[in-house]
Order: sequence, then structure tokens, then C-alpha cells
Amino acid sequence: MAAPKRGRSASAQSKPGRSLALILIAIVALTGGMFASGHDTPRLGIDLAGGTSITLRAVPEKGQESAINKTNMDTAVDIMNRRVNGLGVSEAEVQTQGSRNIIVNIPKGTNSEEARQQVGTTAKLYFRPVLATEASAGAATASPSPSASSSASGSSSSSATPKATGSSSSSATPTATATSQGRAASDALKADASSSASPSATPSANSSSAASAAATKLEAQYTALDCSKKAVQNTAGKDATAKEATVACGKVSGVWYKYLLGPAAVDGTDVKKAQAVYNTTTAAGWQVTMDFTGKGSDKFASITGELAKNTTPQNEFGIVLDGQVVSSPYVSSSITGGNAEISGSFTQEEAQSLANMLSYGALPLTFKEDSVTTVTAALGGEQLHAGLIAGAIGLALVVIYLLIFYRGLSVIAIPSLLVSAILTYVIMALLGPGIGFALNLPAVCGAIVAIGITADSFIVFFERIRDEIREGRSLRPAVERAWPRARRTILVSDFVSFLAAAVLFIVTVGKVQGFAFTLGLTTVLDVVVVFLFTKPLMTILARRKFFANGHKYSGLDPKALGAKPPLRRTRRPSAPVDPKEA
Repeated sequence: MAAPKRGRSASAQSKPGRSLALILIAIVALTGGMFASGHDTPRLGIDLAGGTSITLRAVPEKGQESAINKTNMDTAVDIMNRRVNGLGVSEAEVQTQGSRNIIVNIPKGTNSEEARQQVGTTAKLYFRPVLATEASAGAATASPSPSASSSASGSSSSSATPKATGSSSSSATPTATATSQGRAASDALKADASSSASPSATPSANSSSAASAAATKLEAQYTALDCSKKAVQNTAGKDATAKEATVACGKVSGVWYKYLLGPAAVDGTDVKKAQAVYNTTTAAGWQVTMDFTGKGSDKFASITGELAKNTTPQNEFGIVLDGQVVSSPYVSSSITGGNAEISGSFTQEEAQSLANMLSYGALPLTFKEDSVTTVTAALGGEQLHAGLIAGAIGLALVVIYLLIFYRGLSVIAIPSLLVSAILTYVIMALLGPGIGFALNLPAVCGAIVAIGITADSFIVFFERIRDEIREGRSLRPAVERAWPRARRTILVSDFVSFLAAAVLFIVTVGKVQGFAFTLGLTTVLDVVVVFLFTKPLMTILARRKFFANGHKYSGLDPKALGAKPPLRRTRRPSAPVDPKEA
């Protein structure tokens, strides 16, 4: 049984070059990928690179002043945090300030304008029936949603791609269509206004007159609405309540449309879940699926059943967020079952953005954007400079310690530290565009702490080798006997560090997560470097005379270590032979 063990050990010792080649290939591949991606530096957090800081103030709705409480504020923070994360932004901070304000810090290098629109879009989400719609700025009347079908299971399909709009020299057909559309919209609008003007079953003449006047006023607003103007885009329909008909703007494929919308039929809180999925079975491409609550399912079935009786565009429902139409799909039959899908010419980004709005659009409070400021990185830059100096001093002290106490073994430890640093830097640079990882000051601290963790692994291995030499063994067998014991100690130590980092990452938010993530990453890389670089390099150098013969500057001098005499086998003296027996 002993011979096979020696054979395997000899085989393991004879091929350390494979491990070294593997880690070097990995370094070259990762470095090449970093330069090929165009991101050759880690993405910096808001405290180092600056960014955008948004202050949102909670505004109570009439009769609901008590809604501004800690529970609702915490819920709003959670929703906003998920909105930002839904855009792939990392290291963004969303936190309350006082009892009414929420501060959102978005680091530079992110699409801060898109993030601002998503986070600042704090009004409730509504599904409103479309009474009329047309392109603004002189384009021919058109619906921004092409035809769609409803599946047998009750899911709806609609597209976010607009129909082709006619030129200014088009025939009279669009005008006639617009006229008939406006007449139908007027009738529907008066019916909606009349039904909401009086709670009684039979409205009075005065209520009917008031409803007609309100409808006429809204029609005039719709006629005058010009959604090509930015000021109009941001204000149209924002003050409308759920029970009121309103006008709104919406952008489809780069074209702004104006909408005349009825009272809200479904609230955003009725959407239980929405997600972007890629449909490969019907070649429909990217779709947005929606699951409704029990009440929401009934409401959605009712509104889609009514819309299906109409013609375009009055068979559409506008998905309105913060007074702006983000999508206007239409249906051909009532949708039951509590789930639906919106499909069409979506890109992945468009589908995910719509799903994000549907999932996180219903905030428990209304918020007003108080201020948007640009954060400079001056203070963070000074702190980073001080942190890098501290890190350099710490690294220098570690190197000096290795040179004094381990002498020649520092030839192994210092390159190992260098390999670990290269891997850490390259992976951080790739994680920036990959998962949105941003390097902030706590993350830099985590990287500095990792220097000590990595150096500790080398020291554990070197001391195990020295213990074997003190027992009287030569270097090559000492290395192989020391490795299993050192390996167990290193793995246990790194596991504890990684577990602490994982727990810290899960239970904390904001910048502390940057520290935890960096600490966990460098701990994993420590294991990789020790197994694939430090141990194989030690095996190779153990064959060199400088180390094998225990040179006084090698750090493995048996005399300096107080080694015992070499282990030798001795024979017991044979017992004397009895002459009688002879």
C-alpha cells in the first residue's frame, strides 16, 4: 500500500507546472478580456467619482396625512432600491432622512438620467382606457399600438411599436379617421363624466350639464395638448386622480403621442408580479408577463372585456406612471385568469424597463422631487489618496517582515501577493460593466485588509514546512508533508473570513456591502492563488540547491531552525544465541 502513495506523491510533485500554466493562462485571458471590453479601470462609487444625489419629499394625499409613517417610508425605500437595482446599478444608496425625505445617491458612470426617471417616478401606477390618441407635432393621426391577439388561455398580446405615421401630404382618410375617433371619444368621455358626476342611479339635469361641461373642457385640453414640448411632457395629467378622466403624453419609438384617457380601471397595487421573458415557442421575442392579485384579476377581466367591444384606439388601455403613458397595449377579448402578457417589437432593454415599472411602480406614498445635485469626489479623492498611502505602507511592512523572517521564501510570497493583486484588479474592472460593481472607500479598505489575509496563508504554509525541517526531514518531503496540514488550516481560516463577508453583505446595505463584497472576493482569490501558484512554485524551488541545501539566506536553514539530526533507521542488536540450542 505504501508504494502507490509514493507514486502519487511523486506524480503530484513532478507536474506543478500545470497549475502555474493554468493560473497564468487565466490571468492573460482575464486581462485580455478587460482591455477588449474597453473597461481597463474599476468603476468608482459616488464617494470617489462623484454622481447624482436626489432628494425626494413625501407629500400626503388629501385625507391621508397619516400615510406618512415609518412603515410606508421603509416600503418606498425598498421599492426605489429595487427600481435602481433593476437598471443594473450597484452601490446606489437609497435611505430615509428624517420622517419625510428620501435621499437617492447614484454614482457617476451610470445612466443617471434614466435612473432619475425611474426613481423620481413616484406617483401611483394606473391602467386607464384610451379614448383617443394621436401623434403630436403635426404627424398624422395614428395609434401607437399595432394589432394584437389574445391567446386561448386568456393572456393578451400587444405591441409597443407604433404604426407608421403618414406624411403631411397624405389623403383625407386620416382626417376622417381622426374626426370619427374624436366623435367616439367625445361620446365615451361624456358617458364617463356623467356616470361619475352623481352617485345616484338617475343623474339630474344639473349633473348632466356639469358632466358635459367637464367633458368639453377636457376635449379642449386634448386638442391643445402638444406633447412635443418637454414642459408639457412632464406636467400633462400628473394632477389627475384615479377617478378622473385626463390627458397624458407618451413616447413610442421616438415619437411623442398625446392621449385622452378615461378614469383608472386598475391600480398598480393590483399587479402582483411583472417580468421580462423571451418567448422562443412562438417567435414573439421579448415579452412582459403580468400576474394580478385576486381583485386585480377581476378588475382587469372587466376592463379588457369592455375594451374588446371597441375599435382602435378605444380597445387600448394606457399604462400610466407618474402621469405619463409608458405603454398602450390593446386587446381583442376579455382576459381572465389573473395573468397577461404584453408582446411586440420589444428589445430586451425595453421589456425589462416596462416590467420594472409594472413591478415597482406602485409606491404607498406620493413624492415630490425637492432637489437634484451633483456630488463632487473631492473629499472622497482625498480619503482615497490617504487610504492608498495607508495600503502602500501596510504592504511595505508586510514585505519587510517577509524579507527579515523568511528571507529567500519571500521570493515565493511577494510574487504570490502580486498575482493576487492583479487578479483582484482585473476582476473588479470586469465586474463594473458586468454586474454594476462600483469601488468605494469601504471596498478599498476591504482590499487592504485582504493583504493581511493573503500573507497569513503564506505564513501558515511556510511554518508548516519549517516544522517538518525541524523534525529532521529534507526540504522536498517536508514540502509535501507540510502541504496537507497547511491546506486544512488555510481553508478553515478563509472559510471563516468568507462566511463573515457573506453575512455582512446580506444584512447590510450601501457602502458596507462594498467592503463585504471585496473582502469575500479577495478571500476566494487567496485560495486560488495559494493552490495554483504558491504551492506549485514552492514545489519547483524546493528542487533548487539554494533551498534544498538549506542556504542560510533561504529561510530554511536547518541549523537556524534548530533541526534534529536526520531521521535514520537503526537495527536492534540480535539476541545472543544459546550454546545449548546451537
